Amino acid sequence: METRGKEQLPDLRAMTFEETAALIGSMGEKPYRASQLFGWLHARMAASFDEMTDLSADLRGRLAEQTRLVTLEAVEVKCSAKDETKKFLFALPDGNIIESVLMKYKYGWSVCISSQVGCRMGCRFCASTLQGKTRDLSASEMLEQIYRISVLEGIRISHVVVMGAGEPLDNYDNLLRFIRLLCDPKGAGLSGRAITVSTCGLVPQIYDLAKEDLQITLALSLHAPTQEKRVRLMPIARKYPLPEVIKACRAYEQATGRRITFEYSLVRGENDTDEDAAHLARLLRGIRCHVNLIPVNPVKEREYRAPDRRAVLAFQNKLEKSGINVTIRREMGTDIGGACGQLRKSYLEEKEKE
Repeated sequence: METRGKEQLPDLRAMTFEETAALIGSMGEKPYRASQLFGWLHARMAASFDEMTDLSADLRGRLAEQTRLVTLEAVEVKCSAKDETKKFLFALPDGNIIESVLMKYKYGWSVCISSQVGCRMGCRFCASTLQGKTRDLSASEMLEQIYRISVLEGIRISHVVVMGAGEPLDNYDNLLRFIRLLCDPKGAGLSGRAITVSTCGLVPQIYDLAKEDLQITLALSLHAPTQEKRVRLMPIARKYPLPEVIKACRAYEQATGRRITFEYSLVRGENDTDEDAAHLARLLRGIRCHVNLIPVNPVKEREYRAPDRRAVLAFQNKLEKSGINVTIRREMGTDIGGACGQLRKSYLEEKEKE
């Protein structure tokens, strides 16, 4: 945990390479030291200055005094008995708790990270929103979720989804810095095409993101085919009505040339009928997209439940017959609180009891 006043120092892991080079120059060091330091921070994912053995002890000491190196501590790791999914609870430097999920797919290892401590969007079926938003995560705290999991598990992460707790576009500046740092070839060097950013539909930020020249995939948490139904599930729809959100998505797809993913949580009796599927197909007509159907994960504080398997397949079939590219998300980590916010919430409840 950071000592008082340390949080006022420059956040070293959140610095771009150019900012790192300027810092090294201001310290009277040779320019090549910036490449060494940046590599330790992002390619080698160092957790301490002591690991940076090709930097002099004097330089490491000055860096420790003049900057802060954000590193997360894993306070709990849960492993699924059903698959290779692992859920990590991380303690932030200020003591807040966040969660991340590691998933194994045929194409490699994928990490789902949080972008905020909690969330203020209030989606009815999500545990992340139950206690509201505490604060945004810094770019370094977002990166660290990936770096610590990579080091702890001894693996290379091939894909990242910013789809955990929080609304990424509600933390826009830190999100952009995170993406650019993660993709920097001098550091981790992940391809932008391997990054998916999810949003519940913050319209102005979708237009802004379309101008950023990023090759990421945008995923819209849609969850309903009409404004009336979306408002019931997602309060943000009152501020940004569905027609405006879809218009922004069309603009994004046209500006970037990137196919959009529409996340659709199937909730029994709410949005899972043949009529809903027909509405959805009409809504998305003409957008180069992919629909990801997600049987909703039950949250004990909510009454929502997933449809049975037959209803899910029927919904998929209806969309496919309308020419929509659609898959059903494989359920992963359901035995370890795999849905957003579940493990963090149970951890905090246990701490309160203690």
